[in-house]
Amino acid sequence: MDDLDALARHLLDEARTSAHGRSAHLFLHDGPLRQAVIALTAGTELDEHNTPPAASLHVLYGRVRLTGQGGGPELKAGQVAMLPRERHGLLALENAAVVLTAVTGVPLSERRTAATAGAPG
Repeated sequence: MDDLDALARHLLDEARTSAHGRSAHLFLHDGPLRQAVIALTAGTELDEHNTPPAASLHVLYGRVRLTGQGGGPELKAGQVAMLPRERHGLLALENAAVVLTAVTGVPLSERRTAATAGAPG
């Protein structure tokens, strides 16, 4: 079992010495489920990218802002947010560490079930 607090502190130390101002570690990989800690120094930005079928961000330390069309919310330590299902980026407003939880694939049979779950019968 990983100690996320210790991992986040370690990655923040690595990010401070990195030329790119960031460091990350995938600590859980189970089928389509991925969890990673990402550390960013203040002012560091992850460029806009596509989102997986489902994802959330939990801020362990610092403050971050989701970026993209129309801007995004500011999140601080202790907050959790679902990531938008559109291209987005992430900006560290101060030294920060986050847990990214992502589902990278949803089986086609589950997509059909979810899509028809709310359909009138």
